[in-house]
Amino acid sequence: MDFATELAAFDPSPELLAWMEKRVGGLLEEARSSATAIHWRDVKIEKLTLELAYLRRMKFGVKSETFVAAERDLFDETLAADLAACEARLAEEREAAEMGPHQPPPEKPKRERAGRQPLPAHLPRIEHRHEPEVCTCGECGQALVLIGEDVTEKLNIVPAEFFVDRHIYPKYACRPCATVTAAVAEPSVIDGGLATPALLAWVMVSKYTDHLPLYRLEQQAARSGVVLARSTLADWVGRIGVALEPLGDRLAELLRQGLMLHADETPVRQLDPGKGKTKHAYLWAYRSNSLGNDPPIVIFDYQAGRGGVHAANFLGDWTGALMVDDFAGYKRLFRGQAIELACMAHARRKFFDLHKANGSPIAAEALRRIGELYAIEAQAKGNTVEVRALLRQAHSQPLLKALNLWMVHTRQSVANGGALAKAIDYSLKRWSAFARYAENGIYPIDNNPVENAIRPICLGKKNWLFAGSEAAGKRAAVIQSLLQTACLNGIEPMAWLTDTLEKLPTWPNRRLDELLPIKLPA
Repeated sequence: MDFATELAAFDPSPELLAWMEKRVGGLLEEARSSATAIHWRDVKIEKLTLELAYLRRMKFGVKSETFVAAERDLFDETLAADLAACEARLAEEREAAEMGPHQPPPEKPKRERAGRQPLPAHLPRIEHRHEPEVCTCGECGQALVLIGEDVTEKLNIVPAEFFVDRHIYPKYACRPCATVTAAVAEPSVIDGGLATPALLAWVMVSKYTDHLPLYRLEQQAARSGVVLARSTLADWVGRIGVALEPLGDRLAELLRQGLMLHADETPVRQLDPGKGKTKHAYLWAYRSNSLGNDPPIVIFDYQAGRGGVHAANFLGDWTGALMVDDFAGYKRLFRGQAIELACMAHARRKFFDLHKANGSPIAAEALRRIGELYAIEAQAKGNTVEVRALLRQAHSQPLLKALNLWMVHTRQSVANGGALAKAIDYSLKRWSAFARYAENGIYPIDNNPVENAIRPICLGKKNWLFAGSEAAGKRAAVIQSLLQTACLNGIEPMAWLTDTLEKLPTWPNRRLDELLPIKLPA
């Protein structure tokens, strides 16, 4: 008897039929629910996969065209946490998908933790010994013998602590001679001021290196029960700016002794008295050559405008090679004493933006060719000027020639007025200035060193908003120049400024170079 005949002869009771219908309906509903759960799990896995790819690109990919370095630092810790959390969620979802909807998840293997980096050796160590409550054996009562130690190090901090230095000058008299003798009062950079050099240095570094407005420093002091009015802090800033002007001027003189300089400028807001508004001013930046033997120096020059006359006035009769962008204000310099160098990073950025917008294959080819030039620079990094010159002569110059021919040929088939035409024209118009770096081993390929010096200022502008006056801007530029030069030379700015303010009142002008935050050659 076949199955159809058996099925036709099957005559279930009403109770059995009801049970079968309920059971089949339940199975169908369970299947539908399972299919829905699998669908949404697949959707969730896909979403987490895309999110993970995005976070990895943000953390490990090329972000220099999107965020500046200082801005990236604000997000790095968040990205690291998000990346770890996303990886964990994705692993859980994939494990659940592999096991199926009705199987219990397997026990997770214990994850091996990477060893943490040792704490800096130069930090002072404060030892806390943890001895056992008793030093005798709990079994036999014999004295315990030291056989070793387990040492754990944890990083600690003492927040800024205010205290008072009391200077006591005993007075001694000679009764027969009717004279009085006492020690001479210590000279101070601010006569009659209540701030020590360390406190003044803390205010300057907090304002110009950490970019904290004075009202925040006022609040920090208030939490310790110390009244430091903003007017007092502003007075200190003004006086220290004046006291440091000779050092700033001398630093600028040493900068102009170099045969190659970087230059750039950034807008800042300046209060416009009488109008209750702000107006545009500019902070011009000049940086020494990072490829030569010159000490790292950056000078900020605050000016009310962006005219090329300001660069001409700062450089004076200086002669050498000047790395700049395509700002017209620099052109007058290249008709006289300066040799023009163009920033390859600016040329690359034109093609990067284009490729990012529409995936242009021509822009991609330009990026590839420019990338080859930077690969040679990476190979030359850390070598001598002579080795870099040989590498550029053997590899960079042929690549530059081929890049120029490719751009000229490509431009003939590109319509005028478009973004691609503008990107190519930008490079061809200043081609000799772009290619000039490869003539020797001393010229840089781009203007990134000075742009990196300006970036902290750009971040700080969001905190201090505007300069109160042109004089205030110039004083700020002096302090920023000295503190940032200290950072470029690996000198801790707080320690340097404290020491300098202690010495400055009695320091002879002929030894001014010894106070500068640079490491001069012997």
